[in-house]
Parts: sequence; C-alpha cells; structure tokens
Amino acid sequence: MNIPGFDPARELHFALQLADAADTLTLPKYLDRSFAVDWKANHTEVTEADRECEQMIADRVLADRPAHGMFGEEHGLVGDADSPWRWVIDPIDGTSNFVRGIPVWASLIALTHAEHGPLVGVVSAPAMGRRWWAARGLGAHADGRRCQVSTVAELAAAQVCVTFAKGWDDLGLTDELVRLQQRAYRARGFGDFWQHMLVAEGAVDLAVDAVGLAPYDIAAVMVVVEEAGGTLTDRHGERTWLHDTAISSNGLLHGCAAPLGGEASPTAR
Repeated sequence: MNIPGFDPARELHFALQLADAADTLTLPKYLDRSFAVDWKANHTEVTEADRECEQMIADRVLADRPAHGMFGEEHGLVGDADSPWRWVIDPIDGTSNFVRGIPVWASLIALTHAEHGPLVGVVSAPAMGRRWWAARGLGAHADGRRCQVSTVAELAAAQVCVTFAKGWDDLGLTDELVRLQQRAYRARGFGDFWQHMLVAEGAVDLAVDAVGLAPYDIAAVMVVVEEAGGTLTDRHGERTWLHDTAISSNGLLHGCAAPLGGEASPTAR
C-alpha cells in the first residue's frame, strides 16, 4: 500500500512510544488502586486514569504530529479536524475490568486515514504483560513475535469467543449466538480487545464482540487482525471500523457468523 506521506515504520514507532507513555501512567494507578471512578451518561465507568491518559496522548500527538487530528473516547476530537490523518484512541479499553482489578484492559492506539482507514494499530495491556502491534504491509506482532491467524476451517473444530450483551437481545440475535457456540468445538468469553488479539494469534478462530462499539474500540484491533491474515467486519459482513459491531476471524470461518446480519461477504482489503 503506497500512500503519499505515510511511512509505516515511522508511524508505528511513534504509536509504540505513545503506548509506552500510556503504560507508565495507567499501570501504577491500576496496581495501587489510586483512582476515582465516575459514571458516564451511558452508564459505563470512567476513571481519572482514562482522562489523564487520553490527555497525555493528545499532548504528544499535537506536539509531534501537528498536521494530524486525534479522536478519543473521553475528550472527542482535538487537533486539525480537517486533516485526513487522525489518531483514534481508547485510553483504557476495559475500564470495568480496570476498576474491578481484572487485568484484561488495554490502551488502543490507531492511526487512520480518511480514505484508507486504519493503518497503524497498537494494543498495549500492561497488567497482562502483553502488547500487540501492526502497520499496513509490516505484518502483525505479539510481544515482538510475528503472529498469524489459525487455519481451522470447520466450526466443529473451532474455538469461538462471544461477548453477550443487551444489544444482542435487542436485535433478537442472542439465540443465534448460543447456537453458534453450541456448534463450535469450544466456546469462551474473553471480551473486549483480547478476543480479537487471540484471533490474530491463532488461539481463537472466531470472535463476536458486543453491540454498541465505537471507532476507538475497533480501529487498532482491525489493523492487527488483518495484518495477521484475518478478517474483521461488522455483523453484516461489511469491512468497517465505523459501525457498532465487530466480528473477527481467521477468514475461513467468517461465514459462520452470517446469521447475525445476512450472508457475510467482507470487502477485500
């Protein structure tokens, strides 16, 4: 992929620096339990660590990439709103886990382009001691090792992950998700970013996320999954990071999720 002005190695290096800074801020607060918790209008938790981490990343982006914009979960759009280049940030994906002392949470950092979509993705989970990263054309890595999706082609032999949530009830699709799990060899519920990273590593073959996602939940994980050879779409099979659902797979099993929104036919990347 040849995009004028885009140096994938350079931008990935910067994204990894942002992840280092995020880990330095968030992990001590998590370990020390030194944060206050508030509630958003959508009845989800937010902590001062979320806000401080996003502000810190915004300051770095605006200083080092002044021609770029940034969109984050906590503070919205900052920087150059007209730039085709936009960093998309979730400072703590899995805030509920962070609050409860469950180590499955991560900072999600992506660089997107208005025409080409997500191009760089870093998923850093310091409490788990794990980090995944990718950039277009450079492949996907898990803790420094190249990662690749599985080659499992039959649902009966597959490990699947489903995140049940009220949104699936509202769509009348919970029973379909149960049947999907029953047809698989093994079903688990890892949740949030982790299920998609396990797909990228080849440990899980198909993952269905919750309803109600936002771009900052999807952009970074999309790059990692796709650069690992996998597929990520919404529930209708459209390759997008802008809708409210996300299904990732090794590509071979993506059609197994077709009952969730019509025959899956992801757009080729």
